[in-house]
Amino acid sequence: MPKISPETAKAHREEIVDACEKLYQTMSFKEITLQEISKVTSFSRPTIYNYFQTKEEIFLALYKREYDRWNEDLEKILNASRSLTREQVADRIARTLQKREQLLKLLAMNNYDMEANSRQENLVAFKAAYGRSISNIRDILSRFISDMTEDEIQGFIYAFFPFMFGIYPYSVVTDKQKKAMKDAGVDFKYQTIYKITFNCLIGLLSK
Repeated sequence: MPKISPETAKAHREEIVDACEKLYQTMSFKEITLQEISKVTSFSRPTIYNYFQTKEEIFLALYKREYDRWNEDLEKILNASRSLTREQVADRIARTLQKREQLLKLLAMNNYDMEANSRQENLVAFKAAYGRSISNIRDILSRFISDMTEDEIQGFIYAFFPFMFGIYPYSVVTDKQKKAMKDAGVDFKYQTIYKITFNCLIGLLSK
């Protein structure tokens, strides 16, 4: 690849991730290929390999971007308020995830394959964004719910972060899935991302 500036390389990577994000609105992970991504960028498939070696690396970059966006919202909670009740903390965090449907959709995927098929430096960058989210949640709890012990905060993190993997499948349901549930005789009340998240947070924060 010809020598280019770090800024240009970053812009090229972002264009590729943007294309993946656009396709992910209407296509499944399985359907999206490097060839499909190249069709909505200014790069050929061989050129994409200069920036990402696998489709999973592109999705991991999109995943990282979603955590970065969530972190921005979590940090706004930390910077905007001097005091919050437990219910307000639950409300604020739930509202941040209501905006991050794409993050929740990615969480519902098989992350083991995505991470296994990505180079170590990309995985480290992703884990840093993920770790920042854990740190932000920890800081929110420590600041606004001062009577929570360190063990309670740790317990919250180990309950809430795994819970996030199931939010999307329970709140974003296709007509086909709804019909299957109805035909199976399952009486299921569908709820929004906000409602599911808020109820979980209230339960975890109640003493």
